Amino acid sequence: MVRHAESIENADKYNGFYHDRRPYDGQAAHDISRTVVGLTPRGFHQAVWLGRTLAETVGAGARVYTSTYRRAIDTAQLAFPGLPGGWPRRTALLDEQHYGEATYMTKQELFATYPDGAEDRRLRKHLWTPPGGGESLAGGVRQRALGFLALLRTDTAPDSGSGARIAVVVAITHHTMILALRALLEARPVEEVVTESRETKIPNAAIIRYEMRGDAIIRPIIIAPSI
Repeated sequence: MVRHAESIENADKYNGFYHDRRPYDGQAAHDISRTVVGLTPRGFHQAVWLGRTLAETVGAGARVYTSTYRRAIDTAQLAFPGLPGGWPRRTALLDEQHYGEATYMTKQELFATYPDGAEDRRLRKHLWTPPGGGESLAGGVRQRALGFLALLRTDTAPDSGSGARIAVVVAITHHTMILALRALLEARPVEEVVTESRETKIPNAAIIRYEMRGDAIIRPIIIAPSI
């Protein structure tokens, strides 16, 4: 699993996207988050670093998946230029958590507009369901993570000719999806993984590498970016 390289939102989150009251509605905010927010110059260099590092780590022949968000797509295209056959493959199963009407609202604006959800947002963020069509980490995001793992079981099934399985999969995605996938792969409660991430948040362009030995999944190695 790879967290997308640094985006303009990551770099200037509280001076830009969350500095003032949102001047547009939730749908416009979500569209901006998904289709407009791209990489910073640092993110560009991180993606190039990812390409070199993943080439050494996973070699050739990996199946590469990415979310449908621009920052993840750009990361994938820079890290894996020229892959044949429609790869990297885009799937909404790897998308960022959908924050609905809460997208790009300041906390003050959010709590004033939707006071009923304030306690969950403050104390139980993994259970919080954003208003206006959003999804919780423990609910909707986790369900999509399950869907992605099911997709992999189909896409990496033994080839009918050679009988060989695809050995390596790369998923370029977002922080919340990584938390959900980690909880599933490591058989841990989502809340535990979320609490751990508050102390050691996965940085942009980090690689979380899992290996399977038989039916067992080995606890991951985390490779942090050097840029």
